[in-house]
Amino acid sequence: MHDRIVLHAEPSSVGAARRWCARTLERWGASGQVVDSACLVVSELVTNAVLHAGTSCELTVTGPAEVDGDVVRIEVADGDPGVPVAKRYDIDAASGRGLHLVEALSDRFGTSPLGAGKSVWCELAWESSR
Repeated sequence: MHDRIVLHAEPSSVGAARRWCARTLERWGASGQVVDSACLVVSELVTNAVLHAGTSCELTVTGPAEVDGDVVRIEVADGDPGVPVAKRYDIDAASGRGLHLVEALSDRFGTSPLGAGKSVWCELAWESSR
């Protein structure tokens, strides 16, 4: 199980990515908890790509049949080589918590260089609804 979608650098891509991810994982038989967590992670990673990279991005979801371990892997690749860094913000800050959220929901989380860009990825434990 493996699927991908290319998204434009525009705010509407975040919702499109979330809906696409949910449909993909539901079609594969993922549990509701996996779908919810994956969609939240996808929202954060695509938002970062849209806001900070400013390039189109490619969202890839890979199911447990193609990944070592019983996990679903989510990757967002963009054209900016800058590696995102989780920052500490004041408690009243309106933003800056996305990567902390991704890290908290993921079993593994990281970045990989890709030519002129990068891939930000995470893995979530797989649970089937079947």
